[in-house]
Amino acid sequence: MRAEVHQVADGTYLVHGNNVNWVILKDGDDLTLIDTGYPGDRPGILESLAAVGGSPEAVSAVLITHAHNDHLGSAEYLRSTYGTPIYLHPAEVPHARREFLHQATLGDVVRNVWRPGMLPWAAHVIKVGGMEHNPVTAPEPFPGEGALDLPGRPVPVHTPGHTDGHCVYHLPAAGIVISGDALVSGHAVSWTKGPQLLPGFFDHDRGRVVASLDLIAALEGDTLLPGHGPVHRGAVRAAAEQARDRATRKARTSKAS
Repeated sequence: MRAEVHQVADGTYLVHGNNVNWVILKDGDDLTLIDTGYPGDRPGILESLAAVGGSPEAVSAVLITHAHNDHLGSAEYLRSTYGTPIYLHPAEVPHARREFLHQATLGDVVRNVWRPGMLPWAAHVIKVGGMEHNPVTAPEPFPGEGALDLPGRPVPVHTPGHTDGHCVYHLPAAGIVISGDALVSGHAVSWTKGPQLLPGFFDHDRGRVVASLDLIAALEGDTLLPGHGPVHRGAVRAAAEQARDRATRKARTSKAS
């Protein structure tokens, strides 16, 4: 599968890989890469960098929303091959080193096999390296607070729940929120289209995922670039509220049944 590169604003690109997204921020010849897809997305990562007129050598840093294999895929490759620093929230650094793993298990997949597309999705995950041991040897916490001195000036916002150190990245001047898996617009195992939470079995702490929607809703913006699904245009606050409403309705339905 070829990576699909979509320019969503000046110097900002959402890239669709193998059922997962990453984001490229460009300032002149310099780039920031946010997330890196599955291990099997490496050709797509390189292709997408070239498509925006860049290269791996031009990547000033890789920012990771969270250290699941579908977002961490090529981080160690870029670090070890090109010396690219890999930055995460401090709580997510040991996760990236694989001192522990907060990720859906095989048992979780089996218990959710009734979901639409689950079996094809699981087979795809195996094919693109989603079950591989894929640590980053030397991940680093963010170098400072507030806007990072990197292309795009992204602002990390800690949104725990999906993992302990999950972060979204805010681009205040552009009105963009890069939301990782804290708020998505679609997924291969979901019937739902538009702003939503991932199915609960993907989350380490569902209660904190729902609480983190307040943090996302407080961010000024009208464009959402999720870790899964297409770009969402519209007030970020409204997207977060819609996801909360959907999650609440599903929780009530589950209790009733």
